[in-house]
Amino acid sequence: MTPIRLQSSMLALLLAGASAFAQAPVQSTVEVPSSAIRSIADASTSGTAAWYGRKFNGRRTASGQRFNAAALTAAHPNLPFGTRVRVTNTNNKKSVVLTINDRLDPSAGRIIDVSRASAERLGMLKSGTAPVRIERVGARAVNKAARGNAGRGTLNRQR
Repeated sequence: MTPIRLQSSMLALLLAGASAFAQAPVQSTVEVPSSAIRSIADASTSGTAAWYGRKFNGRRTASGQRFNAAALTAAHPNLPFGTRVRVTNTNNKKSVVLTINDRLDPSAGRIIDVSRASAERLGMLKSGTAPVRIERVGARAVNKAARGNAGRGTLNRQR
C-alpha cells in the first residue's frame, strides 16, 4: 500500500509542476523573409572608411583571394564576398565601385576598409580615413559607371 501512495503523491507533484510550466511565458522565433534581408543589404549606409595597403599585400583575405593593394577591393563586416558597392567620400563627392573580398572586425569602429588604390581614387590617402556612404550596386550600375568614366581609367567621380 505504501508504494501506491508514493506514486500518487509523485503524480500530484508532476501534474502541479506541469501546470505551472504550461502557464510560463514561451519564447518564440520569428522568421524574417529573405526579401527583407536583401532590402536591408541594398540600403545605403554611412560611416567611416579607412584604407589598408602594402603591409597586407600578397596575404590571403578572408575570401581566400590574395590581397592586392592596387585592386579596387574592400573589407566589410558582413556583406557577401563578391558584392559590388559604390563608396562615396562625402567630403569631396568622389566615388568608386569596389568588390568585397575581405572581412572587417565589426568592433573596429568603421564600416569599410578599402585598398590603397581605392583610397587614392576616393581622395583619402593622406588623411587615412574619411566619412563615406556605401551603396550596393548591380552589374548594370557598374557598367554605367565604367562607361561614364571612359577615357579617364578610373571610377572616381559620380555624375
